[in-house]
Amino acid sequence: MALSGIGGRLYRGEKSFQFIAHRRRFYAFSGLLIIISAIALSTQGLKLGIEFKGGSAFTVTSNTGTIAMAQDALKSSGLSGSENIVQKIGSNKFRVQTGILSQSQNNTLQAALATNYNVQENNIDTQSIGPSWGKEITHKALYGLFGFLAVVMLYLALAFEPKMAISAIIAVIHDVFITVGIYALVGFDVTPATVIGFLTILGYSLYDTVVVFDKVRENTRSLTTTARFTFSDAANLAVNQTLVRSFNTSLTALMPVASILFVGAGLLGAGTLKDLSLALFIGLATGTYSSIFVATPILATLREREPAMQALAKRVAVKNSAAVASGRAVATPGASASSEVSERVETKIITERGPRNQPKRKSRRR
Repeated sequence: MALSGIGGRLYRGEKSFQFIAHRRRFYAFSGLLIIISAIALSTQGLKLGIEFKGGSAFTVTSNTGTIAMAQDALKSSGLSGSENIVQKIGSNKFRVQTGILSQSQNNTLQAALATNYNVQENNIDTQSIGPSWGKEITHKALYGLFGFLAVVMLYLALAFEPKMAISAIIAVIHDVFITVGIYALVGFDVTPATVIGFLTILGYSLYDTVVVFDKVRENTRSLTTTARFTFSDAANLAVNQTLVRSFNTSLTALMPVASILFVGAGLLGAGTLKDLSLALFIGLATGTYSSIFVATPILATLREREPAMQALAKRVAVKNSAAVASGRAVATPGASASSEVSERVETKIITERGPRNQPKRKSRRR
């Protein structure tokens, strides 16, 4: 069956996936991912780049060089340590990252690398960052992250409702924590490009969540007056109605990011592209997942605790029981939503046209 056909059936309520009813399964899966991320962070931790912790980086270009040559240069310079990182970038570049070095240590290591790789010292690209500048960058990154969350929560509380804002922020924290945990698990360096990727995925995750929440608000606008279905039923219908759209949007966004990650970073060896594309790839995937399986179920859980929603659920249950006893069909959220739309359209047409004028009959006298 065509994807467009499935989207139409989901939107009309003819076919429905029970996301809200099975929310405990999704909570358990998210909890498992969070536990794995927490273990990775506690055991391995994040590998911060020199932009955050300070240090020196040396990049050597050599067609015949090896990683062992860089390691020998570190040993001969007396700089052997666990904080040293040697990487091969692409096919002919080698990057050596160390801690904070003095000027004499910097010159000694640069000379050793030039000797081992048989290149000129001025052909080695060097970068040195002090600890104070690294701390400043770290503080600015944290300020940007918390400021972003505060502004977004305020906007969602004003545009929608406070419980929607709480659900969206929980989903965003869920996405960031899992992404950071995967970074710790794979051992990639956290650089300013990574922070840019984090902020980007936060915006994308909220964008997808806001689209679903807007549909939830539309479906629940006259929920307590009609009493045709519960809040969970209306929220589940909203997720199904936006499911195909979320899938298409996410797939379209993931394809170019995957190309950057696997082609640009994997084959070409561009370090900055790797840091940015990995954060985007993981964040886009988890953002799409959280908007469907985390944010909306949490919103339904919070709203169902309200006395009005609990009373509504009891009224709907009584109506459904009476319908089953009388042999009538139980109203489904999709059918109810479609009928409400049809009623609004018919009312609008009658209002615009006005009452129908019947032709007057002429009286005949015999």
